[in-house]
Amino acid sequence: MADLARDGDVELAMVAAGDGEILGHILYSDLGVVVDGRPVRAVALAPVSVRPDRQGQGIGAGLIRASLDLLRERGGEAVVVLGHAAYYPRFGFSAALAAKLQGPFAGDAFMALELVPGALAGHVGSVHYARAFGL
Repeated sequence: MADLARDGDVELAMVAAGDGEILGHILYSDLGVVVDGRPVRAVALAPVSVRPDRQGQGIGAGLIRASLDLLRERGGEAVVVLGHAAYYPRFGFSAALAAKLQGPFAGDAFMALELVPGALAGHVGSVHYARAFGL
């Protein structure tokens, strides 16, 4: 995360706190996305984390929902995540939507979400992660 911050690639970071402690964290970094030659204002979601003793209490889900709302308000168009295929679809992420995006990942764990309907509409696209990911 320090490399993302150093390079200016952090788009949004949030924490969940309670009882004077940080319980969870979420971070979005800039992501280069082009669909049919058209740039899309997109971010990559990674990481989202919750203290092990507080998992299963809705903290991560709360962070995801609140941050997606904030990204929409800020004019974001799409989010891409590489994550658990049974978890992220509850927030609207879809592997089918990401299937057209060529990049270092593919398969059921590579998912996308449109913050603006139709933002990823098109035939073929590509993603380019921030340099800190080393991809």
